[in-house]
Amino acid sequence: MDSSEPKLRQRHVDPTKSAPTEIPVRAVPPQDALTPSQLAKQEDNAFSWVDMLRFLTFIILLSSLVSYFITKESFVWNIERPKFTRPEVIKSWIEGPKQLTDAELAQYDGTDPTKPIYLAINGTIYDVSVGARHYGPGGSYHFFAGADSSRSFVTNCFQEDRTPDMRGVEQMFIPQDDPEIDDLFTSGELKALKEQEMRKAKKEVHKALKHWVDFFENSSKYTKVGRVKREKGWEEKGPKSPLCAQAEGGRPKREPPHRV
Repeated sequence: MDSSEPKLRQRHVDPTKSAPTEIPVRAVPPQDALTPSQLAKQEDNAFSWVDMLRFLTFIILLSSLVSYFITKESFVWNIERPKFTRPEVIKSWIEGPKQLTDAELAQYDGTDPTKPIYLAINGTIYDVSVGARHYGPGGSYHFFAGADSSRSFVTNCFQEDRTPDMRGVEQMFIPQDDPEIDDLFTSGELKALKEQEMRKAKKEVHKALKHWVDFFENSSKYTKVGRVKREKGWEEKGPKSPLCAQAEGGRPKREPPHRV
């Protein structure tokens, strides 16, 4: 070799270090290299997923149809969405509690489609727009909309008692006076009996009103939005509402004394 040519330097290899290990690559056989049984298995797997998807879709559609057939109104078996996800609930949280007078509350009776439907009971206002079919115009409970009808919730006189005035409602639970029966008591006995009847009647009024207060308070459908704004002492002001004919006619009869 010509001494004028540059000599190639040989790379020094450290005998203590091993050569990098090559990662074997698994050979993927081409499609035409698969056996007939492998091809059939691939096709079966593909069809099984498609069939499963079709089956689930069919079950969902069938369930929806049966739900509507039975409930007459819901495709999902009347399952309600969580209350906190409904727009009216979120809106009430953002806006905060409302303070409406009775006159202002009357504007939310459902006759204005741009406004929600409100009702009040015992001074608390609820948004019942989700039940517009019942509380809106033409609905069976429309008389409750736009007012605090606490009295009618107890007396069931829905047209006459669209008022929060509860004075005198206890009379519907007090037995009617009957001279023939009352004469069987001494004056002291009759006085004590009437006092007992009054206490019991007031408890019945409280119980009847509380039933509906709790109904709306614990409802998953209706949202509390605020309170009715009234002047202090309003409960004792203004003319006292008479007991409606239906409630008067349903009063119990006084039992004669039971003496040994």
